[in-house]
Amino acid sequence: MSLRQSRALAVALVSFAAFTDLVAYSIAVPVLPDLSRRFGASPTMIGLLFAAFGVTLLGVSIPIGSVSDRMGRKGPLVGGLILLALSTVLFAFADSLPWLFAARLAQGAADAVTWVVGFALIADLYGPAERGRVMGFVMSGTSFGLMIGPSLGGWLYETGGMKLPFLAVAALAAVAAVGFMWLRLPDVHAAREAVALGRLLRVRAVAICALTVVVAASTVAMLEPAVSLWLSLDLGLNPSRVGVVFGVAAVAATALHPVFGRLSDRWSGRRLTMIGLVVTALVMPLLSRAWDFQSAIALYVLIGVALALVVTPSLAFMAEATSAAGVESFGVSYGVYNFAWGLGLLTGPAIGGFLFEQLGFARLTLLWMPLMLATTILLARKAGT
Repeated sequence: MSLRQSRALAVALVSFAAFTDLVAYSIAVPVLPDLSRRFGASPTMIGLLFAAFGVTLLGVSIPIGSVSDRMGRKGPLVGGLILLALSTVLFAFADSLPWLFAARLAQGAADAVTWVVGFALIADLYGPAERGRVMGFVMSGTSFGLMIGPSLGGWLYETGGMKLPFLAVAALAAVAAVGFMWLRLPDVHAAREAVALGRLLRVRAVAICALTVVVAASTVAMLEPAVSLWLSLDLGLNPSRVGVVFGVAAVAATALHPVFGRLSDRWSGRRLTMIGLVVTALVMPLLSRAWDFQSAIALYVLIGVALALVVTPSLAFMAEATSAAGVESFGVSYGVYNFAWGLGLLTGPAIGGFLFEQLGFARLTLLWMPLMLATTILLARKAGT
């Protein structure tokens, strides 16, 4: 088999595309003050600007999955990466807030294409015995993108000003698009029947997987701002030390994604996802017992590892659930997955922020834990885990 037809090259390109997408998402963080000064935007407006990303992510995820089931994976992936490149160039040269909103909306749509079609392609190319392992490698690449995105953005901003971070991401997206243009994918689409969304959602395993993803994503999205505020306000850590806490946990999760992926292949993604949710719920309240910088790192690493035990197996879980429907049409199913993840990302911070303000971090985690455990046990029973 030639390199152009290699499954390994396809995985490398999906990993690179997902890495680029996460860098594009996070690289703007260091330039927020500049955006605020240039356009006179209030913190609320900047928040709306970044939330716009989720609007198109939710709106595009399921339709693009259906489209890729019908026309194949290559065209949508190339188109999505070109859209990512153009949107980041627009971000660099935008001279008003409406253009910035247009750029952010386009980035959200490109994100949906990359994740939905990319993971559908992995599910196409690998069978149940290998999918978890391969998806774990892809998730390691995306975690690395989140880790270095803000620091890379800050360094490029200091080196070349406002435009350089976005132009650098546009170049990475263009390279990924060219790579997919050159890739020759096996013709696995001709024999595949496009599956209606309603039919797929009537499969219990698919619906349960989607609900577990909402629980996981809302927990992740709740924890990130709440932990950051708690570390700063209660433990008195400065921003650099807060960043170290998150960074060390991200390194641990990055290293373990392939391990948990391989375990998913052996023991079922469904089972490991449920175990990961239970472990996350149980260790979450421990973080509020941290007494200094070092203990905060150790305890948050536990949470990062627990969340990794949810994320990678849940990707394998969705492929298992789709196969249980008697079809191999993974575009719509990963569209549902991405939609569920986006829904959790939108609801988690809102609920968590309100509870943090009303109860404080320790009580927030003590309240979230039993709710998360009860939901997970209910879903596990329904799934027959």
